[in-house]
Amino acid sequence: MISRRSMWSEGKLIPVLSIIGFIVIIWYGFSIVLNAPWEYDKAKRSSITLSNVELISNTWSQKRPKLPAPHQITNEIWDTTVNKKVTSKRSLVYHGLITFYETIYGFIFGTCLGILLAIGIVYNRATAMSVMPWIITSQTIPILAIAPMIVVALGSAGFNGLMPIAIISMYLSFFPVVVGMVKGLKSPDQLEIDQMKTWSASKFQVLHKLRAPRSMPFFFTSLKLGMAASLVGAIVGELPSGGGGGLGFRMLSGSTFGNTLHIWSGLISAAVLAGTLIAIIGGIQKVVLKRMSLEM
Repeated sequence: MISRRSMWSEGKLIPVLSIIGFIVIIWYGFSIVLNAPWEYDKAKRSSITLSNVELISNTWSQKRPKLPAPHQITNEIWDTTVNKKVTSKRSLVYHGLITFYETIYGFIFGTCLGILLAIGIVYNRATAMSVMPWIITSQTIPILAIAPMIVVALGSAGFNGLMPIAIISMYLSFFPVVVGMVKGLKSPDQLEIDQMKTWSASKFQVLHKLRAPRSMPFFFTSLKLGMAASLVGAIVGELPSGGGGGLGFRMLSGSTFGNTLHIWSGLISAAVLAGTLIAIIGGIQKVVLKRMSLEM
């Protein structure tokens, strides 16, 4: 007998696979449309008439296509992960690990900063009135504009390599944590807080026993957003750093030399990395909330 869980999984899996299949079909179609002009021009210069089959085959096998076909990207990822040494700068694993470490450091810094700011905003009205507007304003500044300034400023102060990029990553990741934790710490009812006060509970005890546990669903949601923002910050920070490593640097080099396979393989790898990290947070969330009887 099929369990409800397996039925639910199948009911969710089929629509997802259908959408993925539809995207792949559309992708192959656009790769023909965008890559065909080059094939027509090459055939015209060589006085050759291309059949439809030859045209399709050629557009899906160009070395530097405008839009690579999905199988070309898959082959590129396989070649640069399996057939290259991890220590090689041509390895996608090498660049992925650099971006991974930058993302994790930025995420940790951003999460710690976000929690501290959220506690200050909840417990201190002056902090809430003075700091929160600046926090919101900080996110209106384009990261592409300040990333080079952060890299140059920290580089001149002797901080090179991972640190400047981790700071840029932190700049994007702390905001979702602040917003989520402020909402979560304020989620208990006033009656619950008043009851804790009647028991002579201190502010720390109210935070530890009431506000923090009730904020966990909001906290994990903000962590997922913060992780995604941290990865974006790491990739953006790699663009002006010129450090020679990371998925952002790989995409930039691919753009510079017109190698779209490098761009798309780096982009897909970044998406897989983000999805994996967010899935790990989701797994931890289920375990923690279940133990706390706070499943949502």
